[in-house]
Amino acid sequence: MNLTRRNLITLAGSAVAAGALSACGSNKGGIGEGSSPSASGSAAGNAVSLTQWYHEYGEAGTQDAVKKYAAGYDKASVQVKWNAGDYAKLLSAALLTKDIPDVFESEMGPSIDMIKAGQVADLTDAIGEAKSRFNPELIERMSYEGKIYGIPQVVDMHLLYYRRSLLEKAGLQPPKTFTELVAAANKLKTKDMGGLFVGNDGIGPIPTALLYASGNDWFDEGRTKAGFLDASFYKALTDFRDLFNSGALLQSASKDWFDGSPFANEETAMQWGGLWSMTDIQKTLGDDFGVLPFPAVGDKGKQATMFGAFGACVAAKGANVEAAKEYVKWLWVDQTDHQVDFANNYGTHVPAQGELAPKCTKLAEGAGADAAKILADFGKPASDILWSGAMGDAFNAAVSNIIKKKADPAKELAAVGSRVTAELKRVKG
Repeated sequence: MNLTRRNLITLAGSAVAAGALSACGSNKGGIGEGSSPSASGSAAGNAVSLTQWYHEYGEAGTQDAVKKYAAGYDKASVQVKWNAGDYAKLLSAALLTKDIPDVFESEMGPSIDMIKAGQVADLTDAIGEAKSRFNPELIERMSYEGKIYGIPQVVDMHLLYYRRSLLEKAGLQPPKTFTELVAAANKLKTKDMGGLFVGNDGIGPIPTALLYASGNDWFDEGRTKAGFLDASFYKALTDFRDLFNSGALLQSASKDWFDGSPFANEETAMQWGGLWSMTDIQKTLGDDFGVLPFPAVGDKGKQATMFGAFGACVAAKGANVEAAKEYVKWLWVDQTDHQVDFANNYGTHVPAQGELAPKCTKLAEGAGADAAKILADFGKPASDILWSGAMGDAFNAAVSNIIKKKADPAKELAAVGSRVTAELKRVKG
């Protein structure tokens, strides 16, 4: 995933996203240079023909898998289009033209602007009584004013990977507080290995982790203003700034944070990354690693991590809305065997329907089981549905200035807070 899935998780309009919980996906990005549509579906001669869009997932075999799923549907022929490049940009453009895909995936479900513009269909009836089987926070994230506009496909999450043997040799316990994380990063770094890696820009998706781990959130409880204009978050950012400038962070790795290679290749002793990388890391390191949530930051902080999911959506202005709804229900609600296959056999992920997790062998023991518990105990959606791109741009710029240019957090974020208030009025209006 590039930040398609990885963004998804930073996900999704979040501070760094770009990069947000998505979250599994392509290591290149989303859509842009699309491959030619692939005709699927056993009903090749069916009068109903649907188009379905995916971004380019990075996990081997995923493209063949989704085509296989579509081919098993006998009520319509389904044309699967696999897209590489800037998926979000291409999708946004397509939704404004006549070339609208009937079914498409969107990071964390559709944006509030898609919903307000009438671009996505209401899927409340499609999911029906099965709603209770899905992660409730993801259902809420893909809902607006009581209606569900996206059906979660698979859950991805962020994790702190650490080498067990290196921590043991250094006499360290897995860090549960940010102070412990900083101490470990400094003690573990060597001339050949970084102590901690969070991204080649030195920041990656960490601002979102700092937000949650310091006990803050995107908005206040009433969603009327920014929820991060607090001294605890200001200190979290300046504490991270100190780490950024300490030399303990690896800031030039072979791959970026959303790829587990720097950790697996022993370029760094610890890495903030995604569950989706666990399979490849295990192939290289065996059992010599563990996973953690982001450590608690400050006096009121608590351990936390971000998660997200791509949501299956139906174009409200498509030619076959009802047929598309029926297909989406069949694929992401009814076909539980496909959902287990999708989560378990192409990277490591958690099924969006929680009751299916025990069927995933990669989550049954070891680090996979630890990750599933971290998700249950410490997971938070990567962003709020009302968190818009304009808010994210302002937030990202401010955080970069605070960390890289030593700007004053209170002053920088006060301007972001004003932008957030104005944007909330716009999207609610």
